[in-house]
Amino acid sequence: MTTPAIGYLGLGSNVGDRREQLQAAVDLLPSHGVRVLASSSTYDTDPVGEVPDQPAFLNACVRIATGLSPEALLDACKAVERARGRETDPTHPGYVRHGPRPVDVDLLLLGDREHRSERLTLPHEQVAQRRFVLIPLLELDLDLATPDGTRLADRLAVLCLEEGVRRAGRPLRVAGPAG
Repeated sequence: MTTPAIGYLGLGSNVGDRREQLQAAVDLLPSHGVRVLASSSTYDTDPVGEVPDQPAFLNACVRIATGLSPEALLDACKAVERARGRETDPTHPGYVRHGPRPVDVDLLLLGDREHRSERLTLPHEQVAQRRFVLIPLLELDLDLATPDGTRLADRLAVLCLEEGVRRAGRPLRVAGPAG
């Protein structure tokens, strides 16, 4: 059996009851081979990217443990998104990249693994570039670094403050250890 790796997922929602969407994603992850160990607080964040004219997001990060490979973990994240009503097929007429969505589950870091495929890059390409990722991520572990040694706290310190990130609420509920 593979020793579980510690990883981090970024969660976001700007459709419906945003906190409920994030909580439902956390609750679904264990059924896909992902144990959620801890959650950051939740943060209201301004939309960034290709579709800025949309409702604000609620974001959080979670620390996980899993024996899944990076590609299998990505499949688990996409399955949770689909279960919560997100269209994940870019060829579907309802799909809008970076548009409003019930839930987004992004694989940010998985141990010290680097991985690159057509579907996935680890660490996540924007993990060191977005305040809405770094603030909740560093709440979970202020000493986090990418596999190449880049300290994420150092990256946050040099980012522009224009990207609005405001603490919104307590951490999401995390199930206790299996008994």
